[in-house]
Amino acid sequence: MLPICLVTGFLGTGKTTLLKNIVAKNRDRKIVYLINEFSAHDVDGAIVSAENPNVVSIPGGSIFCKCLVTEFISQLKKVAEYGPDSDGVVIEASGMANPKVIESMLTETKLDQHFRLATIISVIDPNSFLKLRHTLPNITAQIEAADVVLINKTDRNPAEKTAEAVALVQEINPAAERIQTVQCNVEVDLFAESVPRGLQGEYAKCRDPNYETFVTEQPFDGGKLETFVLEHAADIYRVKGMLADEFFDCSTAGVIRTPQPGAAPKLAWIVKGGTQERIRSVLDEV
Repeated sequence: MLPICLVTGFLGTGKTTLLKNIVAKNRDRKIVYLINEFSAHDVDGAIVSAENPNVVSIPGGSIFCKCLVTEFISQLKKVAEYGPDSDGVVIEASGMANPKVIESMLTETKLDQHFRLATIISVIDPNSFLKLRHTLPNITAQIEAADVVLINKTDRNPAEKTAEAVALVQEINPAAERIQTVQCNVEVDLFAESVPRGLQGEYAKCRDPNYETFVTEQPFDGGKLETFVLEHAADIYRVKGMLADEFFDCSTAGVIRTPQPGAAPKLAWIVKGGTQERIRSVLDEV
C-alpha cells in the first residue's frame, strides 16, 4: 500500500517551507505531492510544482470539508490507479483543516485498501498558536491528530514563548514527538510504520464562519500594503501572492517581501469572518 504523510498547520507556520525542504531532500524518491489551499488562488501549489512536477493542487477550501472531499477522494483514486510505483504521497492540508476525519474517510471510500496513513506532521508558530488556539479550535485538533509536531520559527520568537508553546503541545498530545525548528529544517521519517490512532472527526462545513477569502489583482505598492495589513492585523490571517515586482507573504508571524520582477499582481486573502466587506472597501485607499 502507498504510505501517506499528512502535513497540517495554521496559516503562516511554515508548511510550504517544509514541503520545499521535503522535495529538496527526496529528489531521488518518487513522491506525489497533493497541495490543498483554502483560497481559490493556488499559490502554494505553484511554488512546490516549481521544485517538483508531481504536484496535484486542490484549491478553494479544505479537503476535509463536504465541498472538496469528493475532489480529494477522486485525486487519491487517480494516484492509486496511475502511481502504484510511487514511494508515497505527501499531502499539505490547508491551514484551516481539521485532519481527524482522514482515517474514517479512507475506510469509508475503501481507499484504505490502497493507502496507509503513515505520518501526520503538524507545524506551529508559537506566536499564532498561543494567540489563536482558543479562537480557532482546528489549531488544537491538528496537534491532537499529529505524530510529530514541529515548533517552527524558534528564531523569531522569544525563548519563553517557545517554551510555553512546547509545554502546551505536550499537554494537548503527550504522545507526539516535539521538534523545535528554524525554517522547518528537520529530518522526519515521512512514511513511518503505521500505528492505530483512533481519530474521530466529522467533515467540516463548506462555509466556516471563522474565515472569509477573496482574491485581488490590483498593483499595490508593497510598502503601503505592508503598512495596511499590519494596521489591520487583528482581522487579517493571511495575504499571499505576487505584486508587480515582488512576492508578498503576510501571516501572524509578520510580513515577508521577496523581490521577483515581472510578476502579474494577484493576492490571496484570508480574513476573519464578517470582515471581508469592510477590508475590501478600505483597500481602495491603499
